[in-house]
Amino acid sequence: MFFVFSGAGWIWEVGFHLVLDGQFFNRGFLAGPWLPIYGTGGVLILILLRKCRNRPLLFFVLTVLLCGTVEYMTGFLLETFFGVRWWNYSGMPFQIHGRVCLAGLLLFGCGGLVITYAAAPALDERIRRIPPRPRTFLCTALCLLFAADLVRSLLSPNMGLGITSL
Repeated sequence: MFFVFSGAGWIWEVGFHLVLDGQFFNRGFLAGPWLPIYGTGGVLILILLRKCRNRPLLFFVLTVLLCGTVEYMTGFLLETFFGVRWWNYSGMPFQIHGRVCLAGLLLFGCGGLVITYAAAPALDERIRRIPPRPRTFLCTALCLLFAADLVRSLLSPNMGLGITSL
């Protein structure tokens, strides 16, 4: 699920900026077509908020708080280690240090509802249909590709369009 959510996040971000700015550019720290912040957020939602999924309003609020924490901390760490920003909400209302904003958090809350009540159950069903050996091979291959991309990006992160200095 991590890789599906990471890939969906990349498609969302790239598509959003393609429509908004009329340009295609990689929005992520990594070179590959994935944004692990979305994968991490999606998996954490499913694991940490499982017990309150029967209370949608509480679930939504906790998703906003969880995703806000993940986004803020990720932005802080990337800025600290690399001295640049991969996103900047400074021009948005109700933002904190340009790392999170209310509009984004509300979208993450809605995304958490979609993940929990629709996407994850459907994905889980499809993943379970893949026989164990091919599923293990696929997971191993994705992990190796991701690890290689991570090492490469730690040495030379994506600093293309949309990345700003502090």
